[in-house]
Amino acid sequence: MKRTLVVMLKEPRPGRVKSRLGQDIGMTTAAWWFRHQTAALLRRVTDPRWQTVLAVSPDAEGLRSRIWPAGLHRIPQGGGSLGDRMAQVFRHPSPGPLCIIGADIPLVTRAHIARSFALLGQNEAVLGPAPDGGFWLIGLRRNRPPPPELFAGVRWSTEHALQDTRATLTNRTTALTDSLADVDTVHDLR
Repeated sequence: MKRTLVVMLKEPRPGRVKSRLGQDIGMTTAAWWFRHQTAALLRRVTDPRWQTVLAVSPDAEGLRSRIWPAGLHRIPQGGGSLGDRMAQVFRHPSPGPLCIIGADIPLVTRAHIARSFALLGQNEAVLGPAPDGGFWLIGLRRNRPPPPELFAGVRWSTEHALQDTRATLTNRTTALTDSLADVDTVHDLR
């Protein structure tokens, strides 16, 4: 079965993306950084070993945006919390293992993604921890539907996000892959 990598991203408009970073460096500069970071990330992680799909927001604007490569399939993120939107992505009809990442991980490479998919060969779930207590990647083998409680009660943007998410993966063998940092503030850019 074909593996799928989904990159969650927003249309890079000032005030819409990287608002915590924007508080430090200005909203326009943060949106500029995000746009260029996303382009570089997509070049680094697109690979023939898996299908790369963009989960875009806002839905209508993201689906017709000319900012991202036209050759990459797009799906709408839909509404709700980050957990609601990621759970919806896991219900995507394409069969096989699926990993989700954000677009703000400057050091992610194809090798990181390949290792994560390899871990789904022996496990039902994989998480890529971040140093701040969150995670940069989540993947499910999808040999059965995602748990209905997936992401319920997760304290997003806190040091508890990884731990809370692991708790929602009940009765699933779960592995941890490489630790990578995302960019939320100017401190993270350094």
